[in-house]
Formats: sequence, C-alpha cells, structure tokens
Amino acid sequence: MLELEHGFRVVDVHTRLEPDETRRPDRQTGDPETIEREMHQAGVVRSVVFPGPREGSYLKANNAVARMSVGRPFVAFARINGVRDPGSSPGARLRNLASSRDEEHTSPADIEQYAYDDRFAGFKLHPAADGLPDETVLEELAAVGLPVLVHGGERFPPSAVADHLLGYDFPVVIEHFGSYPLNRDLAERAIDLLDDHEACYLDTSFVRFRDPMERAIMEHPDRVLFGSGAPNTHPDVAVMEILTLDVPEDSMRKVFSKNPSRVIEELGPSGGE
Repeated sequence: MLELEHGFRVVDVHTRLEPDETRRPDRQTGDPETIEREMHQAGVVRSVVFPGPREGSYLKANNAVARMSVGRPFVAFARINGVRDPGSSPGARLRNLASSRDEEHTSPADIEQYAYDDRFAGFKLHPAADGLPDETVLEELAAVGLPVLVHGGERFPPSAVADHLLGYDFPVVIEHFGSYPLNRDLAERAIDLLDDHEACYLDTSFVRFRDPMERAIMEHPDRVLFGSGAPNTHPDVAVMEILTLDVPEDSMRKVFSKNPSRVIEELGPSGGE
C-alpha cells in the first residue's frame, strides 16, 4: 500500500501487538516490524500497543510488549483481567457473588506495579473476553488514575461500561464507539454517555459508520480519539475514514492528535516527558 500523504500529526490509541511468534498465524495480531512499517505508511507517528487475548495471567505478555516497545514509536498498555462475569443476567450476578480472585487474575498490587513502572502508560480491559476486575482492583485503578481502554460492544455494551466503570475516577476510552461488531445503535448510545461523563472518551477503531462519528466529533470535539484497530485494519484505511468525514479540519486535528495526547501524555510530541 502506498504511503498516505496528509498534513496531520496522527497518533493511534488502539493497536494489538503479539509478542509470541508462535501466535501469529494470521493478521488478528501483529509483529512489531510490520506494525511499525504500516504505521509509517499511514503517517502515524506513535501508537498505543497491548497484547492479544490468552488464557491465564497477562504478566509475561505485558512485559514482552513493553520490551518490544523500546526503541519504537510504541506506547505500551498493560492488559488486565478479572474474576467477575460482566453479564447482567441473574446467573452472572449469582456467579459473581461466589467468585474470588486467584493468581491468574490481576490484583491491586499488579495495578500499582504497572502504574509505577515507566514502561506502561495505561491499561487495556476486555471484560467479555478476560472478565471484569473486582471492586478492589477498580479502586486501585482509580487511585493511580491512568487511562483504561475498554473493549465496547454487544458483549459489554455502553450501559455496562457506565454501570461498572464510569463511576470511578480514571479516564475511560470506550473502544469501537462501544459498537463492536458494527452495531450502530450501540454507537449512538455510547455517544450519549459523553453528555454525562466527563472522563469518558470514544476511539474510532472499527466504527465504519460515518454519521455517528460525525455526530460525536461535532457534539463532543474533545472526546473522540483516533484508533486504527491495526493489524486487523491497515492504518491507512483507518486514517482515510477520518479524512473523508464532513467535519472541520481543526476537529480532525483534535481526533488525530490533540485529544489522544491529552488523555495519554506519552502520545504527545514530548512523549510524556
């Protein structure tokens, strides 16, 4: 794919990196060399990266992603998990009453360690795949105050994000406008959350719908962050989707760089220094 030419500084809040070569049979997760090359082609100067899903603890995968980020334009986020079922059914609530954290689940001490390790700038949470952290872990997330990327979609909709996460004092970036996979109604509900929650943001990965993105950018120009969704989507494609929206150029500049850099300082021109 040809290099994409545009006049914007672009940073990306959503890139999955797979540190284990044996787990790269397709383009669901990416190797650092390919991701770095494709980001350069798209004019993306810095990217948040986190590991793909796996069973058990994310400690080794997080540390590997952090090592691979050294010397590259990557900002590592630690992926975390939890013991609670994120569902709202009576069965899920009953299971949660009997649940208890074990060694494979992220603990408050893990959160503290990641937060004060300068290799990590925030956290990645996929409740439907990895479970939802318990209250003590969420309270520790609030204590450290780093941003949390949250996979939003049909299995963890915007209402669940509001119920479980938005009452805590840390920035929440809802991935995919809360609409994965391509659920327009959920995207609209996620935009509605921005009216009442100042620490809530939306990332643009895999949204594909023009109208909801334009609505969110026009109504909340400071709350939308560019996310490519690489390597599943080539960052060229994700950048072009923003460039073709009917919004002011200054709003595009906010989505591409100003907003992400404000929420995640390490994405700024100074790299958080």
